[in-house]
Amino acid sequence: MIPIIDDFVQRFNIKDFVVVADTGLLNKANVDLLRQAGYKYILGARIKEEPTDIVEWMLAREKVMGAYYEYVRKNGERLVIGYSEQRAKKDAHNCDKGIEMLRKAYSNGVLTKASINKRGYNKFLTISKDVRVIINETEINNDKKWDGLKGYVTNTDLDVEQIVTQYHSLWHVERAFRVTKGNLEARPIFHFSEKRIEAHICICFITLQSI
Repeated sequence: MIPIIDDFVQRFNIKDFVVVADTGLLNKANVDLLRQAGYKYILGARIKEEPTDIVEWMLAREKVMGAYYEYVRKNGERLVIGYSEQRAKKDAHNCDKGIEMLRKAYSNGVLTKASINKRGYNKFLTISKDVRVIINETEINNDKKWDGLKGYVTNTDLDVEQIVTQYHSLWHVERAFRVTKGNLEARPIFHFSEKRIEAHICICFITLQSI
């Protein structure tokens, strides 16, 4: 990651550069690399995995549409959380849908070999007896406390509105990847020489720019 960012910054002579990425990038190793390289960043936060004291602080905030709360870590990193009614509805819908699937799958309260894995690897499993299972209603209620909450981690000094705006601009990148891989069929690549592969990618990129 860092060599690619270094090359991009140097090639285009960028002075004010901020890395913006979703939660897929947020692990200690990647964040440490960004920090050591001196880069500023705005990343999606895995708020449920925060230390207990921060979790308690987040869940104690009032869920108000458009309101944001900031927690400053000891290393100066800022954790920003916000609430969205639209996100809350989406989270609740996804949760209810998942729970309903669980209720149907385990309506008899038994976990069987067939229900553990449906990808063809059950032949490697031996279950001597079926396992009794129940839906944990307490865990469901605890999870619902997070509905509508979204977190952002940054080491910038940008105001909260800019942090949120910059992060949510990622949809442009996600759309570009989706169109490139889907509509433009950038992959699979049926070329073997480096020159032809580069030409294929270049054509896809030029086409994307013209859309």
